Amino acid sequence: MTADRLPGTAAHAAEAGAVRRPLPAAALAMAGLIAAIVFLPIGTLIGVALSGSGADWPHLVEYVLPRATVTTLALLAMVAFGSAVIGVATAWLVVAYEFPLRRTVAWALVLPLAVPPYLAAYAFAEFFHFTGPVQSALREVFGFATSRDYWFPEIRSTPGAAIVITAVAYPYVYLTARVVFLMQARNIADVARTLGAGPTRTFWRVLLPVARPAVAAGVALVLMETLNDIGAVQYLGVRTLTLSVYSTWLNRGSLEGAAQIAVVMLVLVVLLLSAEQAARRRQKVHAARGTHWRVHPPRTRLVGWRGVAATVAALLPVAAGFGIPLYVFGRYALRRLDQIADPVLLEAFVTSFATAAAAAVLAVLAALMLINAMRLSRGAGVAALVRLAASGYALPGTILGLGLLLALAWLDNTVDAAARAYLGVSTGLLLSGSAFAVVLACAIRFLALAESAVRAGLEKLPPHLDEAARCLGRSSAGSATVILLPLLAPAILTAAILVFVDTVKELSATILLRPFGFDTLATLVYENASRGAVEDGAFAALLIVATAIVPVALLSRGLTRDGST
Repeated sequence: MTADRLPGTAAHAAEAGAVRRPLPAAALAMAGLIAAIVFLPIGTLIGVALSGSGADWPHLVEYVLPRATVTTLALLAMVAFGSAVIGVATAWLVVAYEFPLRRTVAWALVLPLAVPPYLAAYAFAEFFHFTGPVQSALREVFGFATSRDYWFPEIRSTPGAAIVITAVAYPYVYLTARVVFLMQARNIADVARTLGAGPTRTFWRVLLPVARPAVAAGVALVLMETLNDIGAVQYLGVRTLTLSVYSTWLNRGSLEGAAQIAVVMLVLVVLLLSAEQAARRRQKVHAARGTHWRVHPPRTRLVGWRGVAATVAALLPVAAGFGIPLYVFGRYALRRLDQIADPVLLEAFVTSFATAAAAAVLAVLAALMLINAMRLSRGAGVAALVRLAASGYALPGTILGLGLLLALAWLDNTVDAAARAYLGVSTGLLLSGSAFAVVLACAIRFLALAESAVRAGLEKLPPHLDEAARCLGRSSAGSATVILLPLLAPAILTAAILVFVDTVKELSATILLRPFGFDTLATLVYENASRGAVEDGAFAALLIVATAIVPVALLSRGLTRDGST
């Protein structure tokens, strides 16, 4: 045995750390509790759907599900096609060609991520309305007097909703495709050119097939965001499964029927998750063969009208997904400057801030507990618990909100019944229909963001740092508190920001769970749009975009360096 392997040395501690250690009961219990809380809405929803009387099922099968399912699948297909085309085309353009403003365009293409789909729907409907700037300009140029004099596509339709969602969701595909093009383009393109293939043939025959798994993963994320949306489809009159869950509960008063539709949506979510996971597995194989990040692929310089055309083509998605909402809400805000001092807006801002902060704290604490459980044990059981706890992000907000509402209502009724039986008092509704329900729903849904951010920060630390600290006399808890937590502070802050921003934008679960008089910025905009007064929610909409643009700006700054994606 060499000196560096003697007991008490760091190397010996590293070898000891490689041996699987028993997981403390407290850490295992916390991981199991978090996973159980995350799975509770799903289990409750399935239980209600399967254990009901089934009285609403014939009506749903005959009148609701066929139309809603076809509409949902059509919307998903159009969004998938549009986001794939725009995302791949723009990614290839900024990676393979040099043109004016290329570096600016590369980060600007991410900006539409700061605009939630429901805000984009409100803005597009106003922008392309009969009295909006587009149709007004058409009438001015061609001398049309009424809408009967010309044809204009209807934005309040399934294709219109697909355009709106694609305009703000394509960056998911852009990001994943750009990463693969940067990693693969140098070696593969060089080999293809030596074999006589031109740039176009290299792209279609070589690079695009290599990037297909990454594109599929990006499209899967886009489709999950599409399933989550309720504000855009409701405003544009598109009756999807998500909207059917909401309307079946409120209009028909049938929680059982809403749960049954939600279970159908769960099947779609599982299929999307399976496709996304399969794409990720294939993507890892390709990524391992990529070149170094800091070696830029050669770019073809576009000059003259070609360079201008490339710049305009790359900026069009940015103008649609970010420019139109900013123009519409900015114009309305300038007309309604009196709203700055509106107490309703201030109250909604404070509510959004408090809700998002509470959800961020709760999600980060849960993520730290999960990461600590994985740190103490590398067992497959703990990894499965962590994966289950992080599965809430795949759930559309409508499904999560409805399932959590049913679970909390059952818990409230159980506590109330016990209090009546043993204490002779009624506790009423303690959790359901409360601000806590909204915070819990957001924490469950965005726990995956916090967990992945903290885990990414932990993976950047030296692998045997924890073992070295324990070798020097620190306990497991002391090592985590004194050594790891300070080093993980940037990752924890990043996780909190991600959860905070997504909670501010969240709408689907909030409108199902919020108590009376509980208005966030998102619900304030939603209510104003529902009564046809989009301009009354202009400042709230701009506050949402301003909040959401913070992490997008950080990501965009990283994208200006092609090696830091």
